[in-house]
Amino acid sequence: MKRNVAILIFKDAEVLDFTGPFEVFSVASNLYDDQLFNVFTVAKNDGPVHAVNGLSVHPHYSIAEHPKIDILIVSGGVGTKSVLEDAELLDWIAAVHQTTEMTVSICSGSRLLGRLGLLDGKPFCTHHQVYDHMEMIAPLAIPMKEKRFIQSGKIFTSGGISAGIDLSFHVVETLCGQKVADATAAYMEYNRQPQHA
Repeated sequence: MKRNVAILIFKDAEVLDFTGPFEVFSVASNLYDDQLFNVFTVAKNDGPVHAVNGLSVHPHYSIAEHPKIDILIVSGGVGTKSVLEDAELLDWIAAVHQTTEMTVSICSGSRLLGRLGLLDGKPFCTHHQVYDHMEMIAPLAIPMKEKRFIQSGKIFTSGGISAGIDLSFHVVETLCGQKVADATAAYMEYNRQPQHA
C-alpha cells in the first residue's frame, strides 16, 4: 500500500522540521521503486511560503485541493504562534486528522494539535522551550520531557527540530519494517538512535 504523506508548511515554519521528514520518507520510497510513499507539501495557499531564515518553498498543494492524506505531518517553528490564530488552517488540520492513519507533529507543531484538544489526556513531546507554552495551550496534555518522540494512538509527537528525523525513521520502521528503515538510514548516512515511541 502506497501512502500519501502530507507535510504542512506555513510562514516561518522551521526548515528541518519539514525537510528532515520529507527526506526520510522520500528516500525510503525511492529505495523501493517509489512504492512506499508519495510525499508532498501542503500550505494554506498555493503561493510561495517563506520558512524560517528566509527559505522560499513552493508547496505542492493548497489546503483547498490535495490528494487524500494518509499521514499528516505538522511542522513546527515560530510560525506556529500565528497558526494558533488561523481558524481556517486549524479547522483543516482537525478535519484531515479525522481520516488519517497517522497524525504527526514535529517540534512546536504540537501547539496546533494541543490547541485542537487532540493531546488532552495524552503524553506528548515538543521543543524544550515550548513546554511552558503548552501548559497554557493544552493543560490536560501530559508532557514527556525526557522522551525524544512518543506515540499516543495514531498521534505521534517529537521533540525539537532534529528529533523529527528520528520520529520519521520510527514511522517508516513501524509501517515498512526495520530492513527498510535501516536501508534508508544507511543511504542517508544517518546514525539514528532507535527508540520505542
